[in-house]
Amino acid sequence: MTKELEKKLSGKHVIFLSQRTIYSKNHARISKGQLRPRSRTLTSVHNAILNDLVYPTQIVGQRTRVRLDGTRLIKVYLDEKDEKEAGPKIATFNAVYRKLTNKNVEFLFGASS
Repeated sequence: MTKELEKKLSGKHVIFLSQRTIYSKNHARISKGQLRPRSRTLTSVHNAILNDLVYPTQIVGQRTRVRLDGTRLIKVYLDEKDEKEAGPKIATFNAVYRKLTNKNVEFLFGASS
């Protein structure tokens, strides 16, 4: 479906993302002692956005690099076999993820070692 839309839109990149909700740690519960669902945590939602973003391609590995100045860079390794289809979309993936999560990310193809 994505490929057909990209053809209709003259080669522009098309990305489908789900709408997700993040609950804060002090979200008001209906009853006392009820825990916040894992699927509503910040980390879980950001990981789900990342999976949705690169959908036809699978994420092989993920590393977080912390530089000396304290800035973080997430390196996401994608499956090599999809490099032909997902290669031109890397800049789009980077820009969309940065806009949605305010995190720096770098997409690479190959092994995560």
